[in-house]
Amino acid sequence: MENKLAFLGTGSMNGAVLRGIIASGYDPQAITATLRSDDKAEALRAETGVTVLIGAQDPEANLKAVQDADIVFLGVKPVGITALCDEIKDALKPTAVIVSVAAAITISMMAEHLNPGQPVVRSMPNTPLKVGAGAVGVSAGESVSADALEAVVQLFAGSGVVHVVPESQQDAVSAISGSGPAYVFYLAEAMAAAGVELGLEPALATDLARATVAGAGKMLSDAQADPSALRRGVTSPNGTTERAIAAFDETNLSQIIARGAAAAAARAAAITKELA
Repeated sequence: MENKLAFLGTGSMNGAVLRGIIASGYDPQAITATLRSDDKAEALRAETGVTVLIGAQDPEANLKAVQDADIVFLGVKPVGITALCDEIKDALKPTAVIVSVAAAITISMMAEHLNPGQPVVRSMPNTPLKVGAGAVGVSAGESVSADALEAVVQLFAGSGVVHVVPESQQDAVSAISGSGPAYVFYLAEAMAAAGVELGLEPALATDLARATVAGAGKMLSDAQADPSALRRGVTSPNGTTERAIAAFDETNLSQIIARGAAAAAARAAAITKELA
């Protein structure tokens, strides 16, 4: 029998996790989700088939959602995670695994607002889970059994690659895969803008950039794919691509990307301190 799941908050990230799990074949009747208001509730019910409880209509919506749940996904904003833990802690089964998808909230921060011994998993998923192509880093607290961790990993694995990492690496995971889709979209924007500068119509430039980035991503989806080898395969000696790569190197593009990722990781660490 499948574990009963609860999703408290179904915004961009928790919503992506929910949809990814359902897309992998999970029974929606085993899932309960909560929303603060009813403006998106009917659409969520119709799309996913899950039970949806609305906080504005029932102050105990979160408590009802978790009381029988085996795994509970917390999807509110980081600033609201500990308050949510305070709210639900006495309604949880002692064995229920709490999974946070919020950046910057540590396992210890959650544990301080839950009953002693409550299993806690910190995760950093990304939005491509919606299309079965996500990347997730998970870290387990001391009270999480091997079987419980494996259950969480398998929920994510249906719609992406999952890596169990030390919690100390979660800010780096956030900087690379959590924020990473935005970097790729930014690249597509830049490619389209460059096409327009070279004389292409905006719609054509955007379509070419979108299809190219999506196609390259599909090539990378092979677990054995080597980004460097794929790049070299397109870069003929003294050809057009080689000139483009040389221009990127002249501007230290790889260092620019590294600085951006470092800034993202630093911001995650700063948010942790602010919320602590």
